[in-house]
Amino acid sequence: MSNYHTVDGQLPPSSTATAPVQTEGRQLNSAEKKAIVAATLGTIVEYTDWVIYATFSSILAKQFFPAGDGVTALLSVLAVFAVGFIMRPIGGAVLGQLADRYGRKKGLTLSILLMSVASLVIGICPNYESIGIAAPIILVIARLVQGFSAGGEFGSASAFLIESAPAHRRAFAGSWQWFAINAGTLVSFLLGFALASMGSDTALYDWGWRVAFVIAALMGLITLWIRLSVRETEIFKSKIASHGKKRPIRELLFSHRRDAMRVIGIAMAGNLLNYVWMVSYPNQVHLITGMSIRDTLLAGVVSVGVSLVLMPFAGKLADRVGRRPVLIAFAIASILWAWPSFGLLHPGISLLEVTLIQTVSMVIMTGFGAASAVTMAEQFPAEVRVTGIALPYALSVTLFGGTAPYLMAAMAGWGYGGWFWIYLAVISAISLVVYLRMPETRGQPLR
Repeated sequence: MSNYHTVDGQLPPSSTATAPVQTEGRQLNSAEKKAIVAATLGTIVEYTDWVIYATFSSILAKQFFPAGDGVTALLSVLAVFAVGFIMRPIGGAVLGQLADRYGRKKGLTLSILLMSVASLVIGICPNYESIGIAAPIILVIARLVQGFSAGGEFGSASAFLIESAPAHRRAFAGSWQWFAINAGTLVSFLLGFALASMGSDTALYDWGWRVAFVIAALMGLITLWIRLSVRETEIFKSKIASHGKKRPIRELLFSHRRDAMRVIGIAMAGNLLNYVWMVSYPNQVHLITGMSIRDTLLAGVVSVGVSLVLMPFAGKLADRVGRRPVLIAFAIASILWAWPSFGLLHPGISLLEVTLIQTVSMVIMTGFGAASAVTMAEQFPAEVRVTGIALPYALSVTLFGGTAPYLMAAMAGWGYGGWFWIYLAVISAISLVVYLRMPETRGQPLR
């Protein structure tokens, strides 16, 4: 990959006068496209493996926990879902430092390998009826490994995408990170929908869910090969050559605390709404309305599919008008849609109505997806960029994303499910304040 295409779109000092000049209208070259493909495919697999747990949470509750109270079993499996988030900040710190010191490529390959192995373990693990208490213990360990992996994936992939793009296409490149996250969710929904359609509910509960986990794990092997074939970003290599290997955690804590706190504020509303409106929504619609899992997954497939079509265009918009306007519009729309997204659900609701409600939610989420990754990446210099994104982002995911499904289910069980929308609106309002106060980074050179 050429230096003058990757160091923020600027020519390095040693370039000759005849070297190609970065132009505002230049399209992505083949190396830049390959970098986007490698990062995007890997994140799709990562989030298929990560989200498929939530997709099959009601089934896993019966497989890995004692038979009895269905609500207690579901809360138990959602607690394991939340436990995985405990490891995300640790994964963000460890894999972030690895990527900042030794290269984004190393961080990306290790994260996909760990996630795939953990998914395979879940897919082949015997259930509670067969091995007793060992089943939930194995499930917890596998989920901790997945959390560790996911904690490093977002930072490494975001930095790799933004550093591999020319200056005027950074938001477009970064939007593929959330395209991949949504696509991973879509794949998990499609797997669930296909398996639910191919056989009886009994087959889905007995072995169908295992097929989904095994397929997701095998997808990781293909992606691992693709990621091994791409080059390291030139901006990383040039920064390491000129500044040497630093201590990213130390740099983050002592020199970039304010930037790290800003990343938490940028990400908190998006992470919360992602796990509420996308990851957990099919199960919640099933519990609230009585609609079949098959139909709720179909609604999810349609709504997430719409978001995938819109995401790159929203990224181009963030390159044209700036990151702040897109994020501000996302936050305002989220506040206004917080109540309707749940208040309009009721027993007997039609599949079309559920699909429209979830589609509106996902259209709103494209604003966050289009501008968040690039905004976070532009807060930090190359020597600490992955750690600067990964650690505070993982903290935000843990605090606001990982707890959301459990809190939502618990409030519903206690009879206060109708008030959950207030939490969504308040967190969105806090992020709105962050967006209004943060500086615009469009057009600024990468450090």
